[in-house]
Amino acid sequence: MPLCSRETPNGIGECIRRRVREAWCTAVAALDSRKDDAERGSAVVEFTFLAVLLMVPLVYFIITVGQIQGGSFAVVGAADQAAKVFVAQADPESGRIAAEQAVMLALADHGHPAENARMETVCKPADCSSAGSAVTVTVHLSVPLPFVPFNDSLGLTSSELNASATQIVGRFR
Repeated sequence: MPLCSRETPNGIGECIRRRVREAWCTAVAALDSRKDDAERGSAVVEFTFLAVLLMVPLVYFIITVGQIQGGSFAVVGAADQAAKVFVAQADPESGRIAAEQAVMLALADHGHPAENARMETVCKPADCSSAGSAVTVTVHLSVPLPFVPFNDSLGLTSSELNASATQIVGRFR
């Protein structure tokens, strides 16, 4: 590139401006290439770190809420079926046995072990076999936290669920 002189077609001022602009662009390009080399790959590392940091608790929360919702469905179904089975039996003792079996079956269908549940029955009036008496079955279920090792010894639960269902003993059985 020739030096700027008075014989330059556009004059010396234009020549100097052009040379400064070219030098400036060369310097900026050199700085940009160094910056690109220094930060290459850091976005992937940051994204991976933040994704693990934020997504693992979120996924665990969603799984826990799903376990609680499944337990809720299981308890409601178990209480309803146990009350229906209880009033269909001839005597209160066989009614309690049939209701307990119905609770265990309904909980097993939803994947909950029977040892996490208990059942209570209440009859009003006290005679459960007389026509017109109301039989209320309440099922209590303890839903454990998912993926917790040694949960049996620690006893950590995410929720305690209860559901009740009432059936009237019919005149004709």
